[in-house]
Amino acid sequence: MPIRTLFPTYFHESVIADAGLLDDLARSAQALATDDRAGRAWSKAHGYRGYTSYASLDDLPVRDPAFADLKRHLDREVATFAREAGMDLGGRRLKLDSLWVNVMKPGGTHSGHIHPHSVVSGTFYVAVPPGSGALKLEDPRLPMLMAAPPRDDTFVYVEPAPGTLFLWESWLRHEVMPHAGKGDRVSVSFNYRW
Repeated sequence: MPIRTLFPTYFHESVIADAGLLDDLARSAQALATDDRAGRAWSKAHGYRGYTSYASLDDLPVRDPAFADLKRHLDREVATFAREAGMDLGGRRLKLDSLWVNVMKPGGTHSGHIHPHSVVSGTFYVAVPPGSGALKLEDPRLPMLMAAPPRDDTFVYVEPAPGTLFLWESWLRHEVMPHAGKGDRVSVSFNYRW
């Protein structure tokens, strides 16, 4: 009997080739990193090397036209991803639940985590200096492989570039590898819910 692949893990990678959008988002991210005192305080208190609006701002697509433009792109890409992943949404669409900016300084990292209460999560990369760290994805079966021999694909590393969009199901454990480059790595992360 031939071997079949069951229960695949879906991961989407595409490029939003809009130089104007990248420039606008880069300016907006740096302005937020300067002006958002609550975000800076949260980042410092939680050991985030740089700035994130994760816990301070929840209205970026309303606040700034660059994020509204990005949301339009994301809505289309997420709808395609949900369809390709075979999600039965009963005629409904996934809805953006949260979106936040990350400005990671050299030496920064983000340990392994998932995004609870979401269906699809992802990151759009605005500025990616060489050596600023890959996204590391973990085989979701890892906790159950107790006595199994090592496998080559237990972890997958995907390298972003400016304009790269990554999407995955929110239960997929992932982490940001250490930023060993120079300059800020700027990204926008987000969650969609049903």
